[in-house]
Amino acid sequence: MEFCDRSPCGHLTLSDAGKEVTLAGWVDALRDHGEVLFIHLRDRSGIVQVVFTPESTPQTICARAGLLKSEFCILLSGRVVKRAEGTENPGISTGDLEVLAKDLTILNRADPLPFQISEKSMMAGAAVKREEAVAEDLRLQYRYLDLRRPRMQEHLIKRHRIVKAIRDTLDGRGFIEIETPMLTKSTPEGARDYLVPSRHYPRNFYALPQSPQLFKQLLMVGGMERYFQIVRCFRDEDLRPNRQPEFTQLDLEASFIDEEFIYSLLEELTARMFEIGGIRLPRHFPRMTWTEAMNSTGSDKPDLRFGLTFKDATDIFAGTKYGIFKQVLARGGCIKGMNVKGQSERLSKNVLQNEYAKEIVPGFGAKGMTWMRVVDGGLESNIVQFFSDSERNEILGRFEAEKGDVILMIADPSWSLVCSALGQLRLHLAERLDLIPADAFCPLWVTDFPLFEAAEKGVTSSHHPFTMPDRTDFDPENRDELLSLRSRAYDLVVNGEELGGGSIRINDRNLQNRIFKALGLSESEVEEKFGFFLRALEYGAPPHGGIALGIDRVVAMILGTSSIREVIAFPKNRSAFCPLTQAPSSVAVEQLAELGLLDLGGAQPFPGAKEQQDLIDSLSWVSRIRIEAQERPAIAAAIDDAKASAELINSRCGEEEPMFSVAPVANRTRRGTEPRVSRLAETGELLKNSPFTKGGYFKVASILE
Repeated sequence: MEFCDRSPCGHLTLSDAGKEVTLAGWVDALRDHGEVLFIHLRDRSGIVQVVFTPESTPQTICARAGLLKSEFCILLSGRVVKRAEGTENPGISTGDLEVLAKDLTILNRADPLPFQISEKSMMAGAAVKREEAVAEDLRLQYRYLDLRRPRMQEHLIKRHRIVKAIRDTLDGRGFIEIETPMLTKSTPEGARDYLVPSRHYPRNFYALPQSPQLFKQLLMVGGMERYFQIVRCFRDEDLRPNRQPEFTQLDLEASFIDEEFIYSLLEELTARMFEIGGIRLPRHFPRMTWTEAMNSTGSDKPDLRFGLTFKDATDIFAGTKYGIFKQVLARGGCIKGMNVKGQSERLSKNVLQNEYAKEIVPGFGAKGMTWMRVVDGGLESNIVQFFSDSERNEILGRFEAEKGDVILMIADPSWSLVCSALGQLRLHLAERLDLIPADAFCPLWVTDFPLFEAAEKGVTSSHHPFTMPDRTDFDPENRDELLSLRSRAYDLVVNGEELGGGSIRINDRNLQNRIFKALGLSESEVEEKFGFFLRALEYGAPPHGGIALGIDRVVAMILGTSSIREVIAFPKNRSAFCPLTQAPSSVAVEQLAELGLLDLGGAQPFPGAKEQQDLIDSLSWVSRIRIEAQERPAIAAAIDDAKASAELINSRCGEEEPMFSVAPVANRTRRGTEPRVSRLAETGELLKNSPFTKGGYFKVASILE
């Protein structure tokens, strides 16, 4: 048998009946009926059933087939036949045929599997996939086996086709694919850089790119006019469930354009990508300014698949006698709310008052929530009696309220806190009440972001410092004026998730210098970090702009996977660790010495070293619990007792195995059967030593979440 004659398993059809074929792949599953052996043979194209029977298969081949086990790699030949009526398998594309084996070669054997790979049933008439819950870290540890699963292969094949659609579309629009450096200069853009030491330049470092931002702008200065790249980027960010330290993005830039060019191009491109997954997006995408998005949904990436948009009620209560609202408005605050249409029966008084007002909404950062149910007589709640008839009528009109509706409002001196808390409440209710329609996709553009955000000292860039402001006549030293500036930036949002973002760029050196000055960078800092880039702007840099889309995120949304790790061949886990290769890992001292890293910090201690010098400080640092000075003697005594006990046990154990428990196992439960709140919780003592609290809960550091 020769591989050149091989036929793909999943491509066989009834038109091949009677033909002799050569197949190769892996044993997906087996079913032994004594003298007759059935196997599912799987390759990348699909699965076909192969039959070893004394009537059609030589005895020596039947004996060899008896040695087969799951995931053996084999080569075989046989004749394609139509299955007997009633034995068809609708769960596989070749379920109406099978191959009668005549020859078999075992190319390689497989050890017992750490988890099931087969996803298809071999039973006639069975269309249900076989499912087995497997821990993600185990899947990643044996990723080469996980990748054999048809579902994973389908994800990566679809990803390939989506990326191909990108390349075909951009090629047709005159874009050139150009690679930019992976080893470059460290110019932090918000996250930490991954640094790469240089052997040839001791004590100096390259950085892996967070994005090709400066290089793509330099390509515009270089006259390439339309550039794109499917590029790997690296960001040493804090751990989050659906992020990766290395990721892939579509990066593009174009000269002599404005926002309308980007909108038109990306709408065409996004629609073509989603079509690969059988999803038709509505055109044209709506647009919403950042201010509109925050005021109506409480998010700069609004999910428009459902209603629950906000109404501002501040003016309704301008002359209110209700004390809480009166205090908020006296401090320049605002009042916003939303109408949860027709949900009065599902949101009872108990749920609204005891769950949402007392627990859920405070967990979102607000001090409380006002609720009103719409009934025949008007409004019903525990505070509605404090509102005047005029205020009640205004509420009903403003929120277009009808019987059975529920109106929820949040008031606070901080506009941003009201928007944020109400936005989180909006998403919580949509999930709880099943208001999000299945298989709906609502893309939109969010525009006119603030150019700067307030920082502890001065301001910081909302996107990056190369974004064009909406006007150029600003004072870089006037903080209030800087915070009022809007940017010519835009984000592409689908279903509440940001798929990409970009902006029109600054192409004038003087303006770029003023932005750097606004950010508090000195001339020497600017020269050190961006001198090469600023010099390029002096040589006729054209107007230009661009955008970047997160490929992993886009593909995951198109394919409907629960995580971006399902569409990446070899991802890191949630802790940015690779269970397959065990990276990151330590390296030999010789390697560090060769790179000049052994004494790079001189006498400077490593982070955390100070805490490790004192055991009490170390306990405080690891547990994230502040220890007061008056508590230290008692804790020191407890540590000394623990050390003494450990030494005593160690001295008496000798060669014997240590005991793991010195007390009988017993449940330790609170006395009584009635739930009660701890006295320490009521007085606040319980959380006194917590470094952070949120909504009455102990907030741990993100690394421990």
